[in-house]
Amino acid sequence: MSQQLINHSIDLKRLRDEGYEIEVRGGHLLVHHIPYVGSDKTIKYGILVSTLTLKNGITTGTPDNHVIHFIGDNPCDITGVIISSIQHNVVTTKLNNEITINYSFSNKPPQGYPNYYEKVKRYADIISAPAKYLDKTVTEKTFKVIPDAANETVFQYIDTNSSRANIDLINAKFEGQKVAIIGLGGTGAYVLDLVAKTPVSEIHLFDGDDFDQHNAFRSPGAASIGELNENQKKAEYLSSIYSNMHKHIIPHSYYVQKSNIQELDGMSFVFICVDKNSVRNMIVDYLVRVGITCIDVGLGVEVIDDKLRGATRVTTVTKAKNDHFPTRVFADDNDNNDYATNIQIAELNSLNACFAVIKWKKLSGFYIDQENEHQSSYAIGTSKIFNEDAT
Repeated sequence: MSQQLINHSIDLKRLRDEGYEIEVRGGHLLVHHIPYVGSDKTIKYGILVSTLTLKNGITTGTPDNHVIHFIGDNPCDITGVIISSIQHNVVTTKLNNEITINYSFSNKPPQGYPNYYEKVKRYADIISAPAKYLDKTVTEKTFKVIPDAANETVFQYIDTNSSRANIDLINAKFEGQKVAIIGLGGTGAYVLDLVAKTPVSEIHLFDGDDFDQHNAFRSPGAASIGELNENQKKAEYLSSIYSNMHKHIIPHSYYVQKSNIQELDGMSFVFICVDKNSVRNMIVDYLVRVGITCIDVGLGVEVIDDKLRGATRVTTVTKAKNDHFPTRVFADDNDNNDYATNIQIAELNSLNACFAVIKWKKLSGFYIDQENEHQSSYAIGTSKIFNEDAT
């Protein structure tokens, strides 16, 4: 509830977006890391505490009073003399079982404070001004990572990027989705990198391969020698990394086969990032039967006159539109498939993943889709994108 309150309240959201360390605890707003000068003329840090007035349970109203509390020593000016102009109460008081304040301050504008942004900023400016004078590097705006301690989201910490861009409601369109990524050799790993930054409910990773040294050169991030020496499975390795951000990444360290393909039944969407046509076709045929939309990606690169040429492919398959797939992907694992060569380059893997994720986001209503193409390819040599099989 606390993060929803911050996201829905313009004043609290502005404080967070500007870098203040804010926390909602019960009926109080806490602003951490407020610099001030102590009586010994050293710079210290305290916490501002204000009561919270809610307008409708999910947004803040006008502050009920102009007084603010403080946890710490009494702030002083640059000479170590207490800032007398804001003194209100010097008695240590227990507000609740979690919050005990040391001082209360009063600085009332003629019309009062219209919102919590103005209230917090005013007191923070007064209290921290002497400290900033003594040390120009001092700031209350730390942009410190805010953990999701209340377990309100699928992320380990709050998605302040979406809130700063004011796209929380648009981003919420991914909520509830269960996404599977089949194949994590190159493109699939980049798909994970992008999908892990969305609020989907679960991300399932399917791959039976080990994460070997060559994989490190075509996957996101930079694996250490120690990590490579651990001989981890791709699904386990990548899950351990991206679980630092997303709470619900589930590794399946085995291949998708006819014997276990029913595990995809609960998925909302599937990314197919494998290099065998027989596997592609088997998975796509099954997903069409059960009505799950998927995207199959391909990357074909070959050496021509000491240079590389090729293309990337993104093929979207739905229950309503799937007749084009056999014309885009061969049924067998032969060398005639333009997208079956094993030359993989990190930027092409990442580009292919970007095209695939953008299409998924279009299907989810995040981006506008004016083409409605179900086949898109990018030619490296000409830098042209070809959209086909539109509906």
